[in-house]
Amino acid sequence: MFKFIRRIITIVLTLIIAIPGYALFVTYNAAHNPTIRNAQVIVVPGAAQLNGAPGEVLLSRLQEAKRIYLLGLAPLIITVGAGAPGDRTTEAAAGAYWLRHNGVKRSAIISIPSGRDTRTQTIAYVAEMKKRKLTDVIIATDPYHCNRTISIAKDLGATATCSPVQDGPNSLKNSRFRYLAREAGAYLAYITLGKRGITISDHLPSTGL
Repeated sequence: MFKFIRRIITIVLTLIIAIPGYALFVTYNAAHNPTIRNAQVIVVPGAAQLNGAPGEVLLSRLQEAKRIYLLGLAPLIITVGAGAPGDRTTEAAAGAYWLRHNGVKRSAIISIPSGRDTRTQTIAYVAEMKKRKLTDVIIATDPYHCNRTISIAKDLGATATCSPVQDGPNSLKNSRFRYLAREAGAYLAYITLGKRGITISDHLPSTGL
């Protein structure tokens, strides 16, 4: 009996270590070994804005989207994200405005003012892609955000890759372990709860983590 209990405890402890370890590994790997290829659209997940001006996190995502758009990796950019209570505008609108005034033509921008977290934003932009018969997307976002955004997009039927930001508070050179751990935890929450429709807010402030 004692051997059986010890075996159960060993299995439980192994799972407690292995599962978070797996989440950390896939999150780290996606950030450090991105696969980027040509697609039909680039998506910029929303983050905080202030009176129409993108916060630092959103700005770095917009700059990355513009960079790969100008490289010709995709002909369209989707900005996505709702506004917080009391906001005069939305994250999507702030992103679209910035792109229009920084070298991206208006006809190449689609603004979707919906979603205050990664899952609901992904649902919104994938639905728009399906309406337009688009399937391939590059997600311009923070390196440690890549794994989760790709996973959610693929689960919703999109073919997704990620182009991680090169500058800003959540770039690899500026990220702290706290953000990696946060994203690994959010990924675990998604695969255990999010797939069942239970949304946990993961909205980032303008300064990120």
